Amino acid sequence: MSFKTDSLINTVELGRAIKRRREELGLSLRDVADKTNVSASTLSRIENGTGRPDADNIARLTQWLDMPVDRLMKKQSSDVEPVIYYPHEPVTDIVSAHLRADKNLDSQTAEALSELFRVAYQQFSKPGAKRK
Repeated sequence: MSFKTDSLINTVELGRAIKRRREELGLSLRDVADKTNVSASTLSRIENGTGRPDADNIARLTQWLDMPVDRLMKKQSSDVEPVIYYPHEPVTDIVSAHLRADKNLDSQTAEALSELFRVAYQQFSKPGAKRK
């Protein structure tokens, strides 16, 4: 039995999530490194899409992101998979996951719509409302 050497983890998605959360919280790479016990250089490589984190680092980072690991798993089949989200996730992340899963959108369009929604949501959400 042979296995592909391709990663089963979507490291690009992980990198985007780290950068987005880090910027939302106003943290530097060093700050996140201190909180997650993942080196700043590893975090930088993941954010830039050039790093392949090991299982321990994936676990640490998804825990810090409060993101289920299955959100990062690459699908092995061409069947349409349901979008899985959890009640504690911010609405913007849920909408983003749905846009990325839409087979009628290419990845660039889905990413652009996701960012558009994220900006509009932040601008129009009620001041003082509890955000994640």
